[in-house]
Amino acid sequence: MNANPATPLLDTVSTPEDLRKLKPAQLRGLADELRSETISTVGQTGGHLGSGLGVVELTVALHYVFNTPDDRLIWDVGHQAYPHKIITGRRDRIRTVRQGGGLSGFTKRAESEYDPFGTAHSSTSISAALGFAIANKLKDAPGRGIAVIGDGAMSAGMAYEAMNNAREAGNRLVVILNDNDMSIAPPVGGLSAYLAQLVSSRPFLSLREVARRISRRLPEPLHKAARKTDEFARGMAMGGTLFEELGFYYVGPVDGHNLDQLIPIFENVRDAAEGPCLIHVVTQKGKGYAPAENAADKYHGVQKFNVVTGEQVKVPAGAPSYTGVFAKALIAEAEADSRVCAITAAMPSGTGLDKFAARFPERSFDVGIAEQHAVTFAAGLAAQGMRPFCAIYSTFLQRAFDQVVHDVAIQNLPVRFAIDRAGLVGADGATHAGSFDITYLATLPNMVVMAAADEAELVHMTHTAAQYDAGPIAFRYPRGNGVGVPLPETPELLEIGKGRIVREGSKVAILSLGTRLGEALKAADTLEAKGLSTTVADLRFAKPLDSDLIRKLMLSHDVVVTVEEGAIGGLGAHVLTMASDEGLTDAGLKIRTMRLPDVFQDQDKPEAQYDEAGLNAPQIADTVLKALRHNSTGVEEARA
Repeated sequence: MNANPATPLLDTVSTPEDLRKLKPAQLRGLADELRSETISTVGQTGGHLGSGLGVVELTVALHYVFNTPDDRLIWDVGHQAYPHKIITGRRDRIRTVRQGGGLSGFTKRAESEYDPFGTAHSSTSISAALGFAIANKLKDAPGRGIAVIGDGAMSAGMAYEAMNNAREAGNRLVVILNDNDMSIAPPVGGLSAYLAQLVSSRPFLSLREVARRISRRLPEPLHKAARKTDEFARGMAMGGTLFEELGFYYVGPVDGHNLDQLIPIFENVRDAAEGPCLIHVVTQKGKGYAPAENAADKYHGVQKFNVVTGEQVKVPAGAPSYTGVFAKALIAEAEADSRVCAITAAMPSGTGLDKFAARFPERSFDVGIAEQHAVTFAAGLAAQGMRPFCAIYSTFLQRAFDQVVHDVAIQNLPVRFAIDRAGLVGADGATHAGSFDITYLATLPNMVVMAAADEAELVHMTHTAAQYDAGPIAFRYPRGNGVGVPLPETPELLEIGKGRIVREGSKVAILSLGTRLGEALKAADTLEAKGLSTTVADLRFAKPLDSDLIRKLMLSHDVVVTVEEGAIGGLGAHVLTMASDEGLTDAGLKIRTMRLPDVFQDQDKPEAQYDEAGLNAPQIADTVLKALRHNSTGVEEARA
């Protein structure tokens, strides 16, 4: 309780148990303080802002009414969970969010008992909450599964797959549909709020159940008519017919910023004996902070910013971003070929396809959070003679692996996969790292897999993909800015499966794939200074391998080291398999593979992540020296 009027309410709330000691009249003040704390935090750290500000009241109401952590609260995606973290015992660490060694930008089981399920990818919350609810039902234990899912996440089929199985959970499952962008029901007003509170109340539910029982005793035609009358009467008032068909009791729409509406409705649902319930709340992204309210997209994820003015810290321009280079290159291809089209799964600005859409709106398709559909849709386009580019983050393409295999690779359809955010991604951490695409794509027959070493190579690979009709082709590139090489005026058509020698040597060969090329060249400088003549090759292709080049280098060098920004099973594994198949190691050749470690790396600055992974120049040089057991004067140091 807030005994001292001068003490901020937020200072008295360390956990939801403290929150539940407050009087309802105090909750508005607490929400205001929580909003201010969130703004102050993100101003210092950067991160996701608008989504968190939009659920402040929702966060307070959920923890106030439901018995968390016994009631399992799951925030879909999790980037709106900063207010949740502040009032669940992590306020003292909230300014470490997304920093090395700090709190995750998403919910994470290892952080708190109030994070029952790790999130970061969209549309998983209902499935997980259903799992919690059914587990408690089977164990005859108390506790609900509560999923908070945004309207955008409802575009993914997984959400509906989960809802279709929700009946078994009974009233142990509660879904909060956070409608903050597109309204799927009439605008919130006094009448709809009154109706929502009325239909969630126990008297209404009891009366409705009595009516249902009576109707079941009627002849089948009358029973069906009674059921339809009930459903459509409610559907006309509040738009809940779709969710009713999926087995949910629909309540809403409700003003998600009005605690006087949220709390009694949540209490009614908590105490009801009905089955699974969906509560439709309407919120505003960035609520309570004018700059974020006026530019929801701009303030979804932000750099550090001035809290008073809202001005974000400007990042030095430097070289163009890889995403921007790809967008420009793809537009050029589309200008030359009317068959080129582009598909994104709810990430138009993140993939650069917003620029493509502005130039070619009729050939640009944002399919929503539906990567599986995006891939098969692209397969259909390709089968009908178009040249589709499916631009998806590496971590999100994982969600459509079956479609890549079954609908694209087996049919050998020329879908072009532009894989953004390949490699490690800094502050977004393990959930968004593009660690596995080389491994899961290069294992597939018919697939061509390229990796750009710099932004000029990305232009060449975009052009090569556009011209390649023999089957599926993928090219990967990292997050962030390029290395500053000049962009070609005319793109080069790369020969499929052929790499290039960047530096000639005779003792050591470093085979690089992707943007570790710069570090490989630095390592070569170090090795040359130690008297070790070093070749550096940019392989360009993980599949098909440049077997002729690799064979030549293996036969003419003492040590061969592969370097890639991917997990085990990628380029290094394919090179080792080739060497084994051809007996190239029989003469004592030393081969070492360098790749991402077999762990999920936490968030940090990218350079620190790559240092931790052992993929920077000093580690590359050290790998060579250990293989040779060679010191700087060329004297063998077997005893080192």
